[in-house]
Amino acid sequence: MEKRALILALNLLITIQISQLIPISNAQTKSRKVTILSIDGGGVRGIIPGTILGHLESKLQELDGPNARLVDYFDVIAGTSTGGLITTMLAAPGPDNRPMYAANNITSFYLENCPKIFPESRRNNFVGTLTNLFAGPKYDGKYLKTLVEGLLGNITVSQALTNVVIPSFDIKRLQPTIFTTKDGKANASKNALMSDVALGTSAAPTYFPAHYFETRDPQGNVREFNLIDGAMAANNPTLVAITEVSKEILSGKFEVADMEPMDSTRMLVLSLGSGVAKMAEKYNAKDASKWGVLSWVFYDGDSPLVNIYGDGSADMVDIHVSTIFQSRRNEQNYLRIQEDNLAGDTSSVDIATVKNMQTLVQIGQSLLKKPVSRVNLETGRQEPVQGEGTNAEALARFAKLLSDERNSRQTNN
Repeated sequence: MEKRALILALNLLITIQISQLIPISNAQTKSRKVTILSIDGGGVRGIIPGTILGHLESKLQELDGPNARLVDYFDVIAGTSTGGLITTMLAAPGPDNRPMYAANNITSFYLENCPKIFPESRRNNFVGTLTNLFAGPKYDGKYLKTLVEGLLGNITVSQALTNVVIPSFDIKRLQPTIFTTKDGKANASKNALMSDVALGTSAAPTYFPAHYFETRDPQGNVREFNLIDGAMAANNPTLVAITEVSKEILSGKFEVADMEPMDSTRMLVLSLGSGVAKMAEKYNAKDASKWGVLSWVFYDGDSPLVNIYGDGSADMVDIHVSTIFQSRRNEQNYLRIQEDNLAGDTSSVDIATVKNMQTLVQIGQSLLKKPVSRVNLETGRQEPVQGEGTNAEALARFAKLLSDERNSRQTNN
């Protein structure tokens, strides 16, 4: 607890120092805001944020017509792993230069394809389990690769309809690799195919093979990428997205004028989780104290290390971002929607039975009816917020803010 308190204090100090570099006038706070959507990783649990996104897009369509799409409203869409796949679906241009997928089609995409991405035969097969333990990933990834390459074709990250931010981790360089539309436009070596970016950010260790590809700049120089799941760097990419915006501001390249880095008064941020296991029920110290390397990698049909890295980093990001917004008393501009009570099959990243997927849909729908929650900076746990209604009501408010921001820009332009 002392370590967490120290981290929170440092985060708050940094936030306050940055925000006080140049005082923000009333005129500035009323000017244009940067809008960010962030989607966590989580395998088949991507059904949960997919359900939430369908609801949000329907609210935007009520305000601005049936052709409204999320890319019309968000300056940045960030996604890790399954969230990265959703990001490409929302932002990749189709033949009409409009998004390839409407948000309300994401859930049906998962329901149709997840049983083939995570085939039950590989999960409940003794030979497959032995292979996973000693000679390869749980799934060969061939169907996912064919699906993603067929879906995204030759579209590059620079062609996204809005700015995308998709983290992955390069195991050769031992450092995070973040793909962005801005970088893709500025640097040919980072202008990777969207299909390669999606496969790289989704290459969860023990589940899918690492993903290798190359890019080539106009001078013929080749850059190699040796990627695994973005969850190893940022399962919750909200802070990565905010940081990318701040980098653009510091370099003078960001299109929003007179905005300071980490200025939460000028941000609207929606962060969607894919659910986490109910506290203290997935693993326990009595069992883990007896684990060797093998058990940490593979235990009871799951990978504790992958889950711990993913859930732990996601929670720390929520604490950090909440600190930024709460320090300026504009916490309503940051909405984090997360189900933290998953149990049994629903907490798995790869159980793609019809029953479990339908349950995940129901969890997403039920999450809309739950009260808005916000992280308690002392305990690190999500707690219901009195007087802010349900998540569905908060999304309706958010939709109105997004619509007003878009209409204001169109009027001023």
